[in-house]
Amino acid sequence: MRSPIPGLGRVMVFLAAALASASLAVPEGWGEEGVQYGQVGTEVTLPCAGAHASSPVQWRRAGAAALPEGSAVWQGALVLPRASLATAGTYSCHGKDGGLLHTMSLRLGYLPGVPFVSCRASDYENFSCSWTSSVETFLPTRYITTYRKKSLTGEEKRRNKNGHVGPCLQDPSRPGTCTVHGSEFWSSYRLNITEVNPLGSSFRLLDITMQAIIKPDPPEGLVVEPIPLAPRRLHVSWKYPSSWPKEPHFQLRFRLQYRPIIHRSWSVVETVNLSEVITDAFAGLEHVVQVSAKDFLDAGNWSEWSAEARATPVRDPATAASEETTIDASLESLAEEPSQAPNPEPINHSDSLEKMAILVSLGIFAFFVLAAVLIITILIWLRVRKHSKGETKPHNFLVAATHLKALPTEDQIL
Repeated sequence: MRSPIPGLGRVMVFLAAALASASLAVPEGWGEEGVQYGQVGTEVTLPCAGAHASSPVQWRRAGAAALPEGSAVWQGALVLPRASLATAGTYSCHGKDGGLLHTMSLRLGYLPGVPFVSCRASDYENFSCSWTSSVETFLPTRYITTYRKKSLTGEEKRRNKNGHVGPCLQDPSRPGTCTVHGSEFWSSYRLNITEVNPLGSSFRLLDITMQAIIKPDPPEGLVVEPIPLAPRRLHVSWKYPSSWPKEPHFQLRFRLQYRPIIHRSWSVVETVNLSEVITDAFAGLEHVVQVSAKDFLDAGNWSEWSAEARATPVRDPATAASEETTIDASLESLAEEPSQAPNPEPINHSDSLEKMAILVSLGIFAFFVLAAVLIITILIWLRVRKHSKGETKPHNFLVAATHLKALPTEDQIL
């Protein structure tokens, strides 16, 4: 991995190596005495300790009749061009008289790759990081893990001129992980994970903030209980994860999911309390319940779901009695019915066809009756309307005549 600032990567590796040598006390050797390491695909040279430069030397490989193809002896040393994993093994050199001069074990592999690193904080005071190698090297590997606080106060800069570099402590019982204790929730950190093997080293720098990587452990002590005389209710309670400090300034909120065991879809409820009452459970059906947690201010991620807890709501007494009565009545009716012996007579399908024909005929007849009634109604309405218009016209004529008769004559006017 190349650092964006020239020389920063080398400085970080140097600080990491110095810190690791001081705190981890890593031994210098990579294995037992007499072991030599080589890189796959390169030329490997095996020296013969104790041999004289002018004396002839004979090389042998344990468990093989011949040396690897292309190998050669030069000035007493065995040269293996383009070594492969199959070239590894135990080699020995012998003098002119066949006497053993030196034996060594050759192990071949690859340079380290840049490790994959992820970090998580289960509380706001510590964070842990885990890593995996990106390359299978086939060689013994060690890791140097350090961190540096990115934003320092003036007092911190005066107390620590190296930029507050410290070890990310590795736990032998948990390989591939390290922990930083005493971290600050509002601070940013740069983590350095360096992978080292006998052929070289590779590192990854990871910038993290506590708010982004906070992920609580799942809540504990989940208990689900039915509520007496409440057929559709379940009481659910739980506790804070033991890894989360009991401080009033850093609270958690919770997410509850539940479903009947015969259903696949979950119902989800969010709450800030340590208990909740499910009000829409199915009476008489067993339910599965889980709970998860997240920082109260929505920082980071939800925790994993807790272990499942199960409970069955009580059954409604009235419903249960009704169901039992129905079942008893069904059983009694079945007991009273005669046995269904086979009928030797052939089944007559004509009855159903006759019934269908009768229904169709009645439907057609009803349609024609309704149509006739409708037509008659329309004719009567038209006739009444025409008659009413005929009576209106003479009435208007008489009114006009009366009006003219009432007007004064010419003699009366004169």
